[in-house]
Amino acid sequence: MNTFMNEDFLLTTETAKKLYHETAKQLPILDYHCHISPQDIAEDRHFETITQLWLEADHYKWRLLRANGADEAYITGKAGKRTSDREKFRAFARVMPKLIGNPMYHWSHLELRRVFNIEEILTPEQADTIYDQCNEMLKENSARSFMEKFNVKAICTTDDPIDDLQWHKQLANDASFKIKVLPTFRPDKAINLDKPGFRGYIGQLSAVCGRPLTSAREVAEALAERIDYFAACGCLGADHGLDYCMYAEPNVQEAEKGFAAAMQGERVEPAQGDAYKTLLTVFCAKQYAKKNWVMQLHFGCLRNVNAKQYKLLGPDTGYDAVNPASGVQNLAPLLNEMTENQGLPKMIVYSLNPGDNTAIDSIIGCFQAGEMPGKLQHGSAWWFNDHLDGMHVQLKSLAACGVLGDFIGMLTDSRSFLSYTRHEYFRRLLCSMIGEWVESGQYPNDEKQLHKLVADICYHNVNRYFGFEGES
Repeated sequence: MNTFMNEDFLLTTETAKKLYHETAKQLPILDYHCHISPQDIAEDRHFETITQLWLEADHYKWRLLRANGADEAYITGKAGKRTSDREKFRAFARVMPKLIGNPMYHWSHLELRRVFNIEEILTPEQADTIYDQCNEMLKENSARSFMEKFNVKAICTTDDPIDDLQWHKQLANDASFKIKVLPTFRPDKAINLDKPGFRGYIGQLSAVCGRPLTSAREVAEALAERIDYFAACGCLGADHGLDYCMYAEPNVQEAEKGFAAAMQGERVEPAQGDAYKTLLTVFCAKQYAKKNWVMQLHFGCLRNVNAKQYKLLGPDTGYDAVNPASGVQNLAPLLNEMTENQGLPKMIVYSLNPGDNTAIDSIIGCFQAGEMPGKLQHGSAWWFNDHLDGMHVQLKSLAACGVLGDFIGMLTDSRSFLSYTRHEYFRRLLCSMIGEWVESGQYPNDEKQLHKLVADICYHNVNRYFGFEGES
């Protein structure tokens, strides 16, 4: 029987151990999609407690605490009484022993080991000791030192088109910090016209651009200006988050009707709303293609399904779910529209619905081109799927229907400075899967080619794909 989380954790064959320890383990990290605060990096934030670092903004952990019956005071601190950081940490320690089979159990213990050199298991009995040990180490660490500890070379944050990107500019001019921190253009609030706050957001975008925006065409022009601004600040990509992958003929008249209804606070007809979203998405895609940006497309999420808690706590607090009606069938006409518009950029496609894996792989295969290997990518297992089974299923689908050797690998999609262990988690699983194929006779035991495959998937492919070092 293997001991818990030893040096060969998840590595099931000798081939896997060799691939991980000799190649994957040594490679730097390029985290091309995250929600880290650039201000925290620019100011080199110091965290006073492990609770601030671990629980302050991690809705993955918040969901588990709620599922275990924790009062909201022990989660967000917004439920009537104040709780100390120590009490919140104790509440999380109480749920930990129950998390068998949950990736949070692995991630948390990897973080304790890699950052704090703590190999004890987090239990209610050990909570106070571990809390104090972590806090003592935090005195000598900060946001930047965590990134350096994990050998991070570049990250891409998630940023609104109206952001002035002052923190990114400050970091770009800071010669003392060598890690690239690049913005990512996220125009959801300008495109999702059926969401609350759309009219107010268009007002904000108008103010940034210095003129009123009274039509879908003018919104598109404003986004093009902001794309230019982001590009000047080092941006290499965009990210679009959709509840479902929509497609309607990008009819300008229908799109304008939808826009006018939204701006007047009226109900937007679904067909008109989809026409507007499609028109703006296809327009943006062409701008990205011109700049050789990477476009990420996330869909299949039911957002803020608990209305009471949304009103109390706002978005991104743990009340989202998988959308079974993800609209994956619309991905084909959407990509075709971009192609017909001569504006299909490099693109990474993710669905929160794991049942969409084969559909995504087969659809993007119809739009690959001779411009570069893997121009269209099936993004790594996302959110509710970035556990062992979810990652394994995504990788197997991509391998079976596409070219696994061209895959650009893992990301954190996280707000935490400790979550780079997810790259280790992925790399161990990848090496394990490849090792099993080799040792079962499904792939040759060609060490040179195997190590190249692992190195490419974990680092080199994404480096070339985004052009982090000037290559694309």
